Amino acid sequence: MKKIIIACFTITALLSAVSCNRKVTRISEKDQVDLSGRWNNTDSRLTAEEIIKECQSGSWLATHVEKTGKKPVVIVGFVKNKSHEHIEAETFVKDLEKSFINGGQVKLVQGGDKRNEIRGERGDQQDNASQSTMKQFGLEMGADYMLQGDINSIVDSYKSKKVIYYQINLQLTNIQSNEVVWIGDKKITKYVKN
Repeated sequence: MKKIIIACFTITALLSAVSCNRKVTRISEKDQVDLSGRWNNTDSRLTAEEIIKECQSGSWLATHVEKTGKKPVVIVGFVKNKSHEHIEAETFVKDLEKSFINGGQVKLVQGGDKRNEIRGERGDQQDNASQSTMKQFGLEMGADYMLQGDINSIVDSYKSKKVIYYQINLQLTNIQSNEVVWIGDKKITKYVKN
């Protein structure tokens, strides 16, 4: 009986060692690795960089600076995922915000839950910070424009092949006048063969 238990334990240990033979290698976040054909970090980063570069080269920017003498203030609103797969839109929004800041042509203000968290901290400072260091209400920088959009996809498949088409649509709207001042899109097509 002891020999059977030892043999079972040895076999289990060998099977575990064989099945857990996994190797993980760190790679740069800029490396383009596409394992599944689905939306990934490369798609998010490259789309954000390209579309914000296009946005900042639009005539709306020069018109704003000429009219006001100042950089425009932008807030990134909702980017809705209407695609066939789960895409973490917040990651894409952060890539958009990073591209705006790195472009250096606009000022970016916080929106959504992060803005509410900042307002909560400002409220807490009213009771708990010294008069000389507490931040005042009513002094936030108001946005001139809001960027919004959506991520769409179409899948065409037959047997072991499929083509996934993504279209990312963004639009920039003047908050005061409700005028759409820029519309841009980015298209990505992926061919996947199993």
